[in-house]
Amino acid sequence: MPDHGLDRVLDRAVVPGYSAIGYRLRRRGWSSDDPAPGSLIGKRVLVTGAGGGLGEAAALGMARLGATVHLLVRSAERAGPAVERILAALDGHDGAGALEVEECDVSDPASVHRFADAFVARLGRSGGALDVLVHNAGVLPATRTTAVDGHELTVATHVLGPVLMTELLLPVLERAAGGARVVLVASGGMYTQALPVDDPDFEQGRYQGATAYARSKRMQVELTGVLNDRWAGHGVAVHAMHPGWADTPGVASSLPLFRLATRPVLRTSAEGADTIVWLAATEPPPTPGGFWHDRSARPTSYRGANRPTPEEVGRLWDWVRLQTGLG
Repeated sequence: MPDHGLDRVLDRAVVPGYSAIGYRLRRRGWSSDDPAPGSLIGKRVLVTGAGGGLGEAAALGMARLGATVHLLVRSAERAGPAVERILAALDGHDGAGALEVEECDVSDPASVHRFADAFVARLGRSGGALDVLVHNAGVLPATRTTAVDGHELTVATHVLGPVLMTELLLPVLERAAGGARVVLVASGGMYTQALPVDDPDFEQGRYQGATAYARSKRMQVELTGVLNDRWAGHGVAVHAMHPGWADTPGVASSLPLFRLATRPVLRTSAEGADTIVWLAATEPPPTPGGFWHDRSARPTSYRGANRPTPEEVGRLWDWVRLQTGLG
């Protein structure tokens, strides 16, 4: 890493730290062999929201390391262009892994159950394991939108769906040699929001898509330690990360003014996805339960007003358990 003092300044200054500037300064201190070439050969990875942007970049990065990568999207047809781009990028790359496409709407509990049941059964027939699960699927609706079960869409997609899916995939995650890794792709925007423990479905006040997105990402980050504790007994380590400001199709469609103002310093999708790939493949395994950015653990709050109490996190977790039907 660069000087730790410089790294902290970059992080707290936001604009340089979250932009391509911060990434390119920090990477000067990283080993070119971390993650090691071929480090995911024989490993199986599932990436949600892999039809473009960060998900596609993460899938490519892990396939380059040798993983068999399952690209999970809402429809197989939508994954076609991403698969073609990844295969073109892998052409001639020794040791590259294979790609498989999976269909699932992460916001729909019935769809999650169907996918997970079929995936576990398919791997079970061969004794296969899932080594890495990346929860990257994301939405940023312009107006308040509900998922099929009635929950606000960002919460359904970023919180409830990933928790339910991981729980249902435990039979194959716990078979991973050396332990499985789960990565929650959050957002630095969560720093602007307190934990909405009294209104998780954003039913009160004036709805704004960017605010809802950031609130749901705050939930993801605050639950990371809880989820790690829940699944540690199954050999599953949970990490959260944020990618900084990356120039992705989601940013272009949902935040056009932000993209226009920041485009000269936005990261590429590959730069934004770097820490996802690193968390999935680096050895020794990173300390679980933390929040990462540019390969370093970061505080979850910089303002005391936005720092939840353990009791508030516990109340949110009770709500999540109730909504997902977990014991």
